[in-house]
Amino acid sequence: MATEDMIRGRGAQLNVQNRFDAHSHETRDDFLNYCAAEGEEAHKNKTVLIDTFPKTIINKVNSPDVGMGYSLNPYQGCEHGCIYCYARNSHEYWGFSPGLDFEQKILVKRNAVQLLEKKICGKRWEAETIVLSGNTDCYQPIEKKLGITRKLLQTFLKYRHPVGIITKNALIQRDIDILKELAADNLVRVNLSITSLHEETRRILEPRTASIKKRLETVEKLSKENIPVSVMMAPIIPAINSHEIMPLVKEISERGAQSVGYTIVRLNGAIGQIFTDWIKKAMPDRADKVLHQIENIHGGSLNDSRFGTRMKGEGKFAEQVEQQFKIARKKYLSGRDRKPLNHDLHRQFKDGQLKLF
Repeated sequence: MATEDMIRGRGAQLNVQNRFDAHSHETRDDFLNYCAAEGEEAHKNKTVLIDTFPKTIINKVNSPDVGMGYSLNPYQGCEHGCIYCYARNSHEYWGFSPGLDFEQKILVKRNAVQLLEKKICGKRWEAETIVLSGNTDCYQPIEKKLGITRKLLQTFLKYRHPVGIITKNALIQRDIDILKELAADNLVRVNLSITSLHEETRRILEPRTASIKKRLETVEKLSKENIPVSVMMAPIIPAINSHEIMPLVKEISERGAQSVGYTIVRLNGAIGQIFTDWIKKAMPDRADKVLHQIENIHGGSLNDSRFGTRMKGEGKFAEQVEQQFKIARKKYLSGRDRKPLNHDLHRQFKDGQLKLF
């Protein structure tokens, strides 16, 4: 992998044009040459936190193939820097680039806990599972300092409200005490994202995420505490991690995972340009092969917005992946059923006071 000239600790290697911005910006070669001659950095590789105070925090998810009804994201932008992340495009709505800005300019929703409590205590709200991290990871690095996700979980526990979690950070281990209490009433399910078993692949695809060792350890620890945990192998990228399906499912089954899901990579919006630039710098020897295979999965395009096919793709490669997961589930995860979360316990709070059973 040709990573010598890449920006260390980041996924994206450039800031692409924001589609809503009337003005464009580019880093010219003469500026880069000047910085090199003067010993200066052309790009400031620092993370900046931006406080925000939105009016609402819970998003209704209308997409029929996403698998969740409501999501809550305490942070916008994500320092993990996963190069393939579909959430990058959402940063454009805040006036930033989906490239480096997405990883370096993190918006913090300071009133997230208050907004959640107000929403679920409303008379019209009927308990539905709310998923933390439907867009950006609720356990990204800054959470260790701010603890907003922990406070959100405490609120879900207080009102006995069902919650789902999607993350790729071992920081979730910090909150096992709360998760155990939620799990005792069948109020929580964790989905841990593990894209590869190889640390080098993880490091280049997801530069600021928890190591593979720590993620596998997290699956095991949650399972031993009777906290329901499943794994998402997302995304499957041809010629990068597509050969790892069987060994990965075997490994997570031995760690106690209940189930496994997957998506196939699709490079929607600006992500196509960001990913193409990245792979030609990071993996020049296989860049064309990977890009062509992604196009073959999605009808000749890097992007696919069609409901029903966009997550799983189509064609021979997609069929092979689907069959491998069927075989892997049957061989390694047979009989491990996931129960639906409990939506009944929250009813006792609808009149503002605890009812007697």
